[in-house]
Amino acid sequence: MSDEKARIETLLGIMREYGLDALTLRVDGSTYELVRRDPAAPAPASAPAAVGSPAGAPHDEPPPNVRRMTAPLVGIFYRSPSPDAAPFIEVGDRVETGQVVCILEAMKMMNEITSDYAGIVTRILPQSGQLVTAGEDLLWIEP
Repeated sequence: MSDEKARIETLLGIMREYGLDALTLRVDGSTYELVRRDPAAPAPASAPAAVGSPAGAPHDEPPPNVRRMTAPLVGIFYRSPSPDAAPFIEVGDRVETGQVVCILEAMKMMNEITSDYAGIVTRILPQSGQLVTAGEDLLWIEP
C-alpha cells in the first residue's frame, strides 16, 4: 500500500508542476485517475444524491422512451457557467434542441454542450466537477 501511496504522491507532484487539472495513467494493470478541484467549490458529496451517481458507480438503464445525451469528449463536467451561477438545467426542466445544458472543460477550454433532443430532463448523471469520458451518459431526456 505504501508503494501505491508513493505513486499517487508522485502523480500529484507532476500535476502541480505542470498545472494539470486532471491526469489518467495506466500502470501495471492499475488505472490512476486524479482530478484537482477548486478548494472553494462544494464537494461532490454536498450535491443532492438524486442528481447523479458517484464517479465510477454504475447507473440504472433508462426506460425505453428516454433518450441518452452522452459526452462528446473527455472533460470535467460543470452544471453551471460559474461556481456562483445557477445551473443551466435541473431535473424536471424542459429543454429544447440546441439549448446549452452543461459545460465540459477540456485542456483549459470551456466547451458549451447543447441538447441533441427536446424534452424533459429526467436525470443528470455526473456530479459537477466530475471527470467524464467520451460516450458517457450525461443526461436522460424524455420526449
